[in-house]
Amino acid sequence: MTDQRFFTAGGPFALKKLAEISQAEIDPSADPESVFTDVAPLAAAGPRDITFLDNKRYVEAFSNSLAGACLVRPNMVPRAPKGMALLVTEEPYHGYARIARAFYGPPPLEPFMAHTASVDETATVSEDCRLEAGSVIGPGAIIGNRCHIGANTVVGPAVTIGDDCSIGPGASIFCCRIGARVITHPGVRIGQDGFGFALGPKGHIKVPQLGRVIIGDDVEIGANTTIDRGTGPDTVIGSGVKIDNLVQIGHNVRLGKGCVVVSLVGISGSTTFGDFVMIGGQAGFAGHLHIGDGAKIAAQSGVMRDIEAGASVGGSPAAPIREWLRGVAILERMAKKKNG
Repeated sequence: MTDQRFFTAGGPFALKKLAEISQAEIDPSADPESVFTDVAPLAAAGPRDITFLDNKRYVEAFSNSLAGACLVRPNMVPRAPKGMALLVTEEPYHGYARIARAFYGPPPLEPFMAHTASVDETATVSEDCRLEAGSVIGPGAIIGNRCHIGANTVVGPAVTIGDDCSIGPGASIFCCRIGARVITHPGVRIGQDGFGFALGPKGHIKVPQLGRVIIGDDVEIGANTTIDRGTGPDTVIGSGVKIDNLVQIGHNVRLGKGCVVVSLVGISGSTTFGDFVMIGGQAGFAGHLHIGDGAKIAAQSGVMRDIEAGASVGGSPAAPIREWLRGVAILERMAKKKNG
């Protein structure tokens, strides 16, 4: 059961409404008028909860679940416990996401400006925004409609933030242009200097970082992630990109639309990514690489060469995924022989 001290549930919803929301079909044995009040995991769900099954490892939990309703693929219908209402879809997790958002959508934004917020007289902030305590809006900054600026966040000079954005507490944003419906979580750092030095035996000379960070629409950036501004070219984060916590993105990096970057990834400067690239946790990238559309990078990969579109790679240095797995299997067999 969701802790209502932190999350307020919408609803209740009839099964027929949940089917509409999730874009699923109601199994003929279910009552479309039955009502459900919450979402819950398979093992914790009760008779008035709806859950989902998207991984075959949880089939046994599904068969023993007390949930009143469940989103399932067609081939799992025969494994359902007696009396469970089923919503049938080829994408149960997508359906669940839609339903969970219906129950727990973002709360309405109440316009507010804390008395400790500081807004420069040359900044433009829409009247329907919410500025929490200690937030600072610098000279010439522009904040769009219905934005939420978290406590102790700094929005630097001339930064622009589009409509319906949520900037988490303790963030700092400089030299940046942000699109609409962007979410940044607590502690995000955007637009600080890139790591640029002219190295030499007599000392290292700092190179001015004169670019910006350009962030598209519908981007989400996880807690304590850092995105450096460019050296002259801009650092660009395409629309629809989802970035996890604790990611480092260097200067001049360009992420195409729809990329997914999991936690602890480090991307060196001037590396470019096509659209819908998937990057596993703790992967690292050398600089000045090109990663093609739809490439998949396994967790903890060390990428030192360009990757063609659609390729899957793993290991360090990263190699085609089958080649890498074959090498891992050979090493395991050699180790077993030696220990045997």
